Amino acid sequence: MNREFRNAAPLNGMRIKADAGAGVAMQVKDRSKGSGSLVSRVGESLRQAILSGQYSAGDKLPSEHELTETHSVSRTVVREAVAALRSDGLVEVRQGAGIFVLGADPALSARKVDKARVASDLEVLEIRTPVEIEAAGLAALRRSPAQEEAIFECHRKILQCIESDQSIRDADLELHAAIAEATNNPLFRQFLESQGSAIIPQSRLVPETRTAEQTAYRKLIHREHEAIVVAISDRDDQAARNAMRDHLVGSQARYRNLLRDLRSFTS
Repeated sequence: MNREFRNAAPLNGMRIKADAGAGVAMQVKDRSKGSGSLVSRVGESLRQAILSGQYSAGDKLPSEHELTETHSVSRTVVREAVAALRSDGLVEVRQGAGIFVLGADPALSARKVDKARVASDLEVLEIRTPVEIEAAGLAALRRSPAQEEAIFECHRKILQCIESDQSIRDADLELHAAIAEATNNPLFRQFLESQGSAIIPQSRLVPETRTAEQTAYRKLIHREHEAIVVAISDRDDQAARNAMRDHLVGSQARYRNLLRDLRSFTS
């Protein structure tokens, strides 16, 4: 009997380790895809289900738990995908009741956004990305105490705008300019200034008339900025670069999703 127990124990241990290894492998695989791509995949699946008529106006979508199980993603991914659908006017979330489909007119949604303008915004984001990733890293290494305070002040102004339901565009531009200034290389700031207000195109992603969706989007931008600001304050140049990359690559993904939707609406 003892011999059987000794023989069984390693097998159980191996099984536990194997299961744990599989779980880690799955997590690594999910991370390699990127949260943005997962959000896009889930959001696109739900969007097509709604636009194809699988779900009609007034229908209730599967619960958050069911969606995480169906798509093998985290709750955070599902929530961001649903938030994107809300910003498109396709669903509404009723507290304690669930996610319900709204009547949607794709042609009307397409007319509200200038496709050429979106493409131009994407081009600006693409050129900004490598420049500002390096700027964030240099700012973390070179910023002075006064420049650090200026960055925090700009970040605080963005939160004030959100709380007072005002556009964050100017405050957003000031934050990125303050980070460029903290590199102590004037060419970084000159590059941003040469682009003008066009470097901050994000306010057009969600119509101002959709107050709740606009606020949720602004808070998302604020959280992305916070990761950048904290890394610069900590003098962690690699974390600052990673946070800026996540912010700008995420913005590109959001614009590509919008551009793809426009193409599908007008095809």
